[in-house]
Order: sequence, then C-alpha cells, then structure tokens
Amino acid sequence: MNVAIIGSRRKRSGIGEYIARYFHRNGATVTAVLGTTAESASAAAAALRQYGIAATGHCDFRSMAENALFDAIAIASPAATHHDYLIRSIEAGAHIFCEKPFLCAEGNELEELLEHIFTLAAAKNLTIAMNSQWPFSLPCYEELCGSIDPLNADRFFIHLSPACTGREMIIEAVPHALSILYAVFGSGTIIAPEVHALQEDQMIIDGEYRARHSRLSIRIELRGGSAPPRRLAFGFNGMIVERRLHLDNYDIFFNYATRTRRIADPLDLSVRDFLAAVREGREPLIGKSHIMNTTLLLRNLYAGCARI
Repeated sequence: MNVAIIGSRRKRSGIGEYIARYFHRNGATVTAVLGTTAESASAAAAALRQYGIAATGHCDFRSMAENALFDAIAIASPAATHHDYLIRSIEAGAHIFCEKPFLCAEGNELEELLEHIFTLAAAKNLTIAMNSQWPFSLPCYEELCGSIDPLNADRFFIHLSPACTGREMIIEAVPHALSILYAVFGSGTIIAPEVHALQEDQMIIDGEYRARHSRLSIRIELRGGSAPPRRLAFGFNGMIVERRLHLDNYDIFFNYATRTRRIADPLDLSVRDFLAAVREGREPLIGKSHIMNTTLLLRNLYAGCARI
C-alpha cells in the first residue's frame, strides 16, 4: 500500500512523523508528505529519511494528488483542517487514517457533516479509521488488573497531560477517554457533565457514562502544558495503571501497584489495524460508529466548557 502523510512534522506535539514510521515498518510505502509551505514539506520529507523513508514533499494537495502515488492518506494536521482534507482525500479515492479528534466543528451541523463524509466514502468503498490509540492497550490493562466486566464497572478515571492549556485541552486529550469508554461499553451518552477549570492548565470533568447495559461515574483530569513525557493514567473501579516511558528507546510500560508490564506501542497497533481493515475489507476497530459517537460527545463537552 502506498501512503501519503498530511502533517508529518514534529512541530509542537504532532505525531505525523511517528505515524509515517509505523506505516513504513508495517510494509506500507510512504510516498509523499504534505506541508503548508515548500520549506515545511521539504523539512518533513528530510526528517523521514532517518527511518529509511524516501517521500516527496508537497505544499499543495492538488499537486500531490496529481503527482504522487497513494492508496491511503494519513491526516495528522491540526484538527481544524481535518474536514477539508477528509473530503479531498475521499475525492482522490484514498482510504483515510485520521488523527483524533476526527472533526472539531461545533453546532448542530456536526452530525450531518459526519454522515456526509461516511456516505461519500461508502460510495467509493473506502475505509476510514480514526487514530485514538489507547483502546489498543486494553488487553495489557486487563493482564495487569483483571478482565473489565462492563456490567460491574461503576467507576472510570483517567488523567491526561495535553501539550496545550485552557479549553483546547478538551479537544486534544478527551478523545482518548471517550474512545476507551466506547471500546469497553459501546455507544453511550454522558449525563450531567460538570466541567471544573481549576486553573488555566488544570481541569476536571465529572459525569456519568450511560451505555446500553452500563452506568458508571467518570472523572477526567487534565493537566496541560507539561513537557514530555506527559503523564497518562487510567482505569476502572480504582484499579489504575500509569504509563511510563523509557526515554532512551521509547519503550512503553504500564505500572499497577508493584507490577510492571511492557506494552506494544498502541500507535503501532492502530496503524496495523487500519492496514488490516483495508486489506480484509472490514471495519477498523476505530471506525464509523466509534467516530460518530465519540465526536458528538466531544462536541457536547467542549460546548459545555464555554460557560466556565
């Protein structure tokens, strides 16, 4: 499979470079990168050479579509650009691997926009996945903490440390929490959410997640602006794992109580699932229904934050 990457630079906290690396490691050929300027595109292509990737740089989508070979496009640009690139990618006949949040539009038109995107993609038999990678770590969580029983889970906690501060922390970080909840309990709603901004870089979101067979209290703690490695901790019913990184080789570990377990990079697993979904003609793990439900929940939480 040939893949083009939109937004592959590491500026701020972007992960496009790592997405490109994992596509390459899993047998795809990264043929092109798209930047906002010729200079940024050239720099992004140069940065990928360290992984053995020989991609051409482009600063115009139309030029890339006309001159580069690709079967899929990975969208890792800022969230505000996603809608335009999603539509253009579908028009170009490309499968799509899109970084979270999928869309960040506000208002009642969001559901219509989502339906339109998936209708266009279905008409061309294209696969769309969102990269919200932490659901892929749930098997490792269960190895440390025991199986998650959706019928008996009554509490969920997650701490996230996005690079930004203020209201934008919700856009950058909360999709991780929503994706974990969806992966375990299925489509749900958040009842009576309360958003508490303690400081510009600290926020707590409390509420109740209601799914078909489950009701549980949730707490999402955000501490923004931290330098990497940023803290991530999550769990159910008080059994909380904490993510640790070894910065010399970026191995990832989960710690729970006195136990430690090395885990596969969930970004790698997310890319693998997308490639397999395209190859097998199946729905990816983070596919349409997951994207629709969590994107609408994100909109509601973000809108609620505007009042504080």
